[in-house]
Amino acid sequence: MRSRSNSGVRLDYYQRIVHKIIMNHQHPVTGLFPASPHNDHAWIRDNVYCILAVWGLSMAYKKIADMDEDRAKTYELEQAWQYFSNFCNVLWILEYLHNVNKGKKEEGGLQIVFSLDEVSFIQNLVFYIESAYCIPDYGIWERGDKTNHGLPELNASSIGMAKAALEAMNELDLFGARGGPSSIIHVLADEAQKCQAVLQSMLPRESSSKELDSGLLSVISFPAFAVDDPQLIQLTRTAIVSKLQGRYGCKRFLRDGHKTPKEDPNRLYYEPWELRMFENIECDWPLFFCYLILDYCFQGNKNAVTEYTEALEEACITSVFFCYF
Repeated sequence: MRSRSNSGVRLDYYQRIVHKIIMNHQHPVTGLFPASPHNDHAWIRDNVYCILAVWGLSMAYKKIADMDEDRAKTYELEQAWQYFSNFCNVLWILEYLHNVNKGKKEEGGLQIVFSLDEVSFIQNLVFYIESAYCIPDYGIWERGDKTNHGLPELNASSIGMAKAALEAMNELDLFGARGGPSSIIHVLADEAQKCQAVLQSMLPRESSSKELDSGLLSVISFPAFAVDDPQLIQLTRTAIVSKLQGRYGCKRFLRDGHKTPKEDPNRLYYEPWELRMFENIECDWPLFFCYLILDYCFQGNKNAVTEYTEALEEACITSVFFCYF
């Protein structure tokens, strides 16, 4: 039996982690991932990040698949991704991440779209998100206005994700090498440009009620890479780190009462003046250290990667793998 290479041993370690904390929780019917063992609701945001870990690991195995064991693990990971995407085809567009360094689209290597009806569905989805720059929504945390009154507003994080998706999907042939004019996705250039203009005019602010939000890390860096201006990226990152970063992670936004000791579980919303009681006691979320680690990896800043990796390890409870919202 051949010995495993260092990269193979490392991938096996990640495979065990991914299998234990992600794939073991995949629903046998829907293929989705529940919010927690005690909550069977599935959120798009959480599911996308879960399946991206599976997809990324399958790509890594495919590069070193010189043993039957590696090929078997690659197949298993790809089937988990395929099973997920068959049920939730809307999220398929996230298989194509916009790579700001190369200006190209990365493909996952799996065929998911098989008919022109599915092409039309995705084209209509593109037409729908083209107007994200002028349609208020509830933002990445699904609460709208900071007071959680249920009032939608324009959110930079939503516009950034839409802008990145439009860039990644433009002129993409969903049938790959077997395709033709009827399977190509089209994006109106003016609409994508409007998304970019509105996004840049809002940053580093998230919305009218949220002067800043750590969710913007996903817009200025992985996975959206939606901002082209290096100075604006630096401005937004610096603002988040200086105002929202704590010992165990970053606050979602200022005066965020979610999961704080003073939060009233019997109330869904607060009056604006009541938010003062959450000042300086907002929860730190380790998730944002992950965003910063990835951000600095793309920048090639090894010192910052080490710093945030150590901070993340300090915040982790090693016996518990999931930290739910």
